[in-house]
Amino acid sequence: MGVDVVLYRVVATGSGRRRLVPAEVLPDPDDVLLDLVQRVRGGGRTPLLDQVDPVGELVVPADRAPQLLTELRSLAEVARTSPETTHVRRLDLLARRCRQDREMEIRFEGD
Repeated sequence: MGVDVVLYRVVATGSGRRRLVPAEVLPDPDDVLLDLVQRVRGGGRTPLLDQVDPVGELVVPADRAPQLLTELRSLAEVARTSPETTHVRRLDLLARRCRQDREMEIRFEGD
């Protein structure tokens, strides 16, 4: 029941409509991200990540990627194992890509 992170490219299709095209997926089959988020939740340092829902969806548009990058430092601080550290590093790379391209957004997708 992990939370997958998907980097999407937002493509305009005309008349104000848009289509989401997956650019990269960071799966969470072993609940690594969910465990990390639960460790930092409620401390006041991660208001965006506090909204991650294991059965819902959180959309982070490109203009909020800088905030996400700041909050990922808190996850890095509580990462204890190699898989946790690797997961945070990969999520950081997705957030950096999103920050650099206004046509991107990140979605945290629960099961």
